[in-house]
Amino acid sequence: MARFLLVAGAWLGAWAWDAVVPELCAAGHDVRPLSLSGLAEKRGVAARQSTHVQDIVGEAAAPGARDVVLVGHSYGGVPAGQAAGRIGDRLVRLVLVDAPVPVDGVSCVAGWPNGGAVAAAIDAHGGGWPPPDRGFYAGQDLTDEQITRIMDRATPHPGDTLTEPAVLPRPLSEIPTTYIRCLRNGAGPDARAAELSAGGRWRLVELDTGHWPMFSRPHELAQILIREAAGR
Repeated sequence: MARFLLVAGAWLGAWAWDAVVPELCAAGHDVRPLSLSGLAEKRGVAARQSTHVQDIVGEAAAPGARDVVLVGHSYGGVPAGQAAGRIGDRLVRLVLVDAPVPVDGVSCVAGWPNGGAVAAAIDAHGGGWPPPDRGFYAGQDLTDEQITRIMDRATPHPGDTLTEPAVLPRPLSEIPTTYIRCLRNGAGPDARAAELSAGGRWRLVELDTGHWPMFSRPHELAQILIREAAGR
């Protein structure tokens, strides 16, 4: 039995994993979806990226937390990648789902082509990155109902978490990691993921869906997570 810690991307909370959790539980695993500080039911809580890292580390340090499989989707991969180096031998595997790979000393937004526009939007909205409009989700293998659900429950994302540089206490090349590339999200995997996969401790897995597989393909995503937890 593994303990899955599930961290969703920008604007989302623990609720984003609702369709994935039952299948992981049915396979006998302990599953803990997280809402990071400032998001979902924790909206209004001040947060930097280091706060999100500590949110994850704190959950991994909870009593009985062993054989941790840490899953970070999209933005969630950035604090998850940093937290993975702090969890120690409790960590079985890090899984990054269509996520940017954190780089020591570099902020999340610094690597985005639209980073300047994101920073401007954060400044214009009082320090929070506002959720996108409906068109943002087009072509991502989502039904109209799924898009509506995401938009209805999304909350502004704390801007400081995107602009604070990452701090990696351990090289990611040393951490057993699976990178899930979502094929319908356009470009190939993060360049760092492709580079690290050549080192032997990273595996690349492809999933034929868009950027939000916990909504569009929850069964397929759950099955990948179960296999990766077992090392297969």
